[in-house]
Amino acid sequence: MTVTLDSSSPTLSHHLTVSQDRIEPGSFNVLPVKFPKTCSTTPADPDKLASEIIDKFNAALRSQDYKALTSLFLDDGYWRDHLCLSWDFRTFKGKDNILKFLSKGCQLVSVEVDRSSAFRAPHVGPIDGFGEVTGVEFFIKVDTQVGRGQGVVRLAEESGSWKICTFFTSLTELKNHEESVGHRRPKGTQHGEQMDRRNWLERRTDDINFEGKDPAVIIIGAGQSGLTAAARLKMLNVATLVIDNEERIGDSWRRRYHHLVLHDPVWFDHMPYIPFPPNWPVFTPKDKMGEFFESYVKLLELNVWTKTELKSSSWDEGKKEWTIVLERRKEDGTKETRTLHPHHVIQATGHSGKKHVPAFKGMESFKGDRICHSSEFPGANPKSKGKNAAVIGSCNSGHDIAQDYYEKGYNITMVQRSSTCVVSSESITEIALKALYSQDGPSNEDGDLFLWSFPSELFKTQQSNVTIATNKNDAKILEGLRKAGFHVDNGPNDAGLLFKYLQRGGGYYIDVGGSQLIADGKIKVKHGQEITEILPHGIKFADGSELEADEIILATGYENMRSQARIIFGDEVADRIGDIWGFDKEGEMRTIWRRSGHPGFWFMGGNLALCRYYSRLLALQIKALEVGLTTY
Repeated sequence: MTVTLDSSSPTLSHHLTVSQDRIEPGSFNVLPVKFPKTCSTTPADPDKLASEIIDKFNAALRSQDYKALTSLFLDDGYWRDHLCLSWDFRTFKGKDNILKFLSKGCQLVSVEVDRSSAFRAPHVGPIDGFGEVTGVEFFIKVDTQVGRGQGVVRLAEESGSWKICTFFTSLTELKNHEESVGHRRPKGTQHGEQMDRRNWLERRTDDINFEGKDPAVIIIGAGQSGLTAAARLKMLNVATLVIDNEERIGDSWRRRYHHLVLHDPVWFDHMPYIPFPPNWPVFTPKDKMGEFFESYVKLLELNVWTKTELKSSSWDEGKKEWTIVLERRKEDGTKETRTLHPHHVIQATGHSGKKHVPAFKGMESFKGDRICHSSEFPGANPKSKGKNAAVIGSCNSGHDIAQDYYEKGYNITMVQRSSTCVVSSESITEIALKALYSQDGPSNEDGDLFLWSFPSELFKTQQSNVTIATNKNDAKILEGLRKAGFHVDNGPNDAGLLFKYLQRGGGYYIDVGGSQLIADGKIKVKHGQEITEILPHGIKFADGSELEADEIILATGYENMRSQARIIFGDEVADRIGDIWGFDKEGEMRTIWRRSGHPGFWFMGGNLALCRYYSRLLALQIKALEVGLTTY
């Protein structure tokens, strides 16, 4: 089913179309392409077929016969790579482009079919991830000159011959610099005579305070972005300090609006090394998340300074190091200034920049009880039952806040300025994520590799199929929203919620109850009219209508991360880095998790699932620089 937009007003229809396809400025809108029609004859032995192709692949690799290697691909086949072919994220489409890159030199040594589980072993099945195109799919182990990795290969049939449709490689460790986990875990003590008899607590105190030494990395922000990056670097033995201005680790979650609960299920949200326990709720409450973050830091022994501000920063091009001046508020109320010289700084202040607060005319004249950005909203006041509230914005935060107002007895109106992609929580858990992230699904390692193994063009096609299925499941509530005057869309190129997130960082709502309140008229909707003025007791719109409001909440989102970098680090840094988020021309995410354009400066952000996967890749890049495997 496709949701139909109300086009009774030409101006409104155009506005909504722009919203549906809006992407981050300067980024590329990758277009969906069809998967190859395949499997007119199903191979009797997919394992044998996989082995034959990988044997030919390795033989060509050993002899550096890259023309023979690329002949194994479909003419429009893909090779997506995360750090195995270069120290970057690349996607090459077509044999000619793959050959052109490999001809410059290839650090790949060999690949091997991974038969460690039924999920990973070669099998006949849907290579489109949805069930419409059949082929052969299998995982691989990857060996490079400097490290090891994993990947996923999909084979399709072309004129009776089996070829590589997609080839994905992702670096997971560096040779001689593997993570200190499992068989490489630290011993915890040294038996026999020792000159240094400090116990664990004394050593831990010295480590966290960085007495007489500098960290190699300073991370700004102790949310999921900063903590997952710190955890990955910790396992690679890279000295790292995380700083945060909050009083306690996790306070950035505790301070958010009263009834906030994650909209993603727990299986999608597991963090590296310490997954959520088996009794963890499917949807995590904000305060529970804050508590987990605090425990995560203690259990992994991450070095975090709370109540700490970055006062100044400068980059020494010759020394390739930063001078970072920090001000740390101590327990006794005094302040300590520390100057540190890390090689790297990671901005992990969230995948968004500073809060976006539109400069509406008359805001300073508002005489109601409250007007604020959604990030500052403490929760509706139950003692204000019967008052009028307006939420400007129609995505996750806007819906949650509007629902809070309704439940506290307010007369609440949502001002919808552009269309919203709406998917029910049930459709997310039971359709969109269930195959990879569910109670009985594969491990996160397997799920993440499978998910990111799709080149963005094909992934968009796959997600368009997911959107058709979720729309069918959500047909009743979507129709109810339309009748209530709430405008819905299917995301860029009808690829749904996930692509709205990846291409613009917002514009969607995972329905956890707010949509039914709108359909029932309990949350009123004002849509399609621009706000011209904030009145002393309400809002005025371009059509001359007015909305009475005692409280106005601006659920208007955030600016690009680069804007926050400009505030924290100044113009010199911000002018050198690229814009963040959205796709580059190859379909890889811009700037975030990869080299930013400024040496020693990195961005880390995204939801828990993105942080889990990309934190490893960011940490490997930093470790490679630290040990001299690569340079800027």
